[in-house]
Amino acid sequence: MTRIVGHPRDFPQGRRLSTCRSLVVVVRLDVLMMEQVSKHRSTDFSQLADLYPDQVATRHDLIGLGVDPSTTSRRCLPGGGWTRLLPGVYLLTGGQPSRRQLVRAALLKTRPTSAITGVEAARLHGVRNLPEDERIHVLVPHDRCVRSRDYLLVERTRRPWERQCVSGFPVATAARALVDATRRLWQLTPVRAMIADAVQRQLCAPDALGAELVYLRLGGTSIPRRVFGEIADGVRSAAEAWAYSLVKRSPLAQPSWNVRICSPAGRQLAIVDAWWDEVGLAWEIDSKEFHLSPQDYERTLRRHSALTATGVLVVHTVPSRLKSDPAGVVGELVDAFHAAANRTRPAVTATLHRPI
Repeated sequence: MTRIVGHPRDFPQGRRLSTCRSLVVVVRLDVLMMEQVSKHRSTDFSQLADLYPDQVATRHDLIGLGVDPSTTSRRCLPGGGWTRLLPGVYLLTGGQPSRRQLVRAALLKTRPTSAITGVEAARLHGVRNLPEDERIHVLVPHDRCVRSRDYLLVERTRRPWERQCVSGFPVATAARALVDATRRLWQLTPVRAMIADAVQRQLCAPDALGAELVYLRLGGTSIPRRVFGEIADGVRSAAEAWAYSLVKRSPLAQPSWNVRICSPAGRQLAIVDAWWDEVGLAWEIDSKEFHLSPQDYERTLRRHSALTATGVLVVHTVPSRLKSDPAGVVGELVDAFHAAANRTRPAVTATLHRPI
C-alpha cells in the first residue's frame, strides 16, 4: 500500500499525478501484509509466517496486523494450515512443532518478563544428562495471572532471577535452572547425573550452585542439597557419587576426591577419582559412560602404569559393581587399604584437583 503525503485538492487539476509522484512515498511491510491478509489468499498466509520468529504468533499480534478474529479459529481447523500450540498462540506453518517452536510459544504466552528455567533451560545451557520431561518450565513475576496449561509449567514467584540470552531465548542462569529442575525430582540418581554433568563440563560452577540453594531456600531441595554436598567434597560424576555413598557405609574413612598425584620430581602422574593419602591408595572408577569421553578412559589405563611404577596401589572398579556387588567392592577396598598400610608410603605428593 502506498501512502501519499498531502491531499489532491491541494494541487491544481492536471498536475496532481505528476506532483504526487514527487512526494515522499512511505511503504510499510505491516500495512502491505494487512492488505494482503484481508484477501485471504494462501500465499499471503505463507508470507505472514515469515514475519514472526520461529513462525509462531499470538492472536493479539495477528489481529493487530489486520487478521480477522474469526480467521484464527478457522485456520486451526483440520486442513486450515495453522496449529494451535497454546490458547491464543499459533504455529503459522501448521504440522508438528519443533521443540524450539514450543519454547517460543511458551514465552509468547507468558511474556514480557518471563524466563525459561528447569530442565528445558538446563538443556539450552548444554547439560546432557537430563530426565525425560516434556514440560517447559517458565518463571513469571508473582503478580502475573498466567496459569500452567498443556506442556506449559508456569511458576509465579516473588524471588528475582537473572536472565541470560541463550539461543535467542531469555533463560535463567544454569544454577537457577538446575535447582528448579532437581527440586521437582524424587530420585537421587537423575539429580546426581544432571548436576554432575553440568559441573564436570564446567557449565555451572559449584559455588554458584551452592549460592542458589542457600539463597532460594525452596522446598523440595533436600536431594539437590545432598548432591551439592558431594560436589563440594570433590565428586564430579554420577559414578563417583555412588562410590561416595558406598564409602560412607564402609569402615573406611572418606577419601579425598579428584586428586592430582605427582612424582617426587613434581611431574604429574595422574588425577585419580579417590585417594587415601595416609597410605597412598588410589581408587579409580573405570567407565566410558561416566567420564567425559572415551579418551579419558584410555588415559586411565595409561596412568595406571605411571602410578604403579612409583609404588602407588590402585584399585579399579566398574560402576555397575557399585550397585550389583557393593559388599564385594568394600571388601576389596578394605583389603587394599590394609595392604597399602603395611607398605612404605610412596614418595608422591597429592593435591586437590578443582578446575572450577
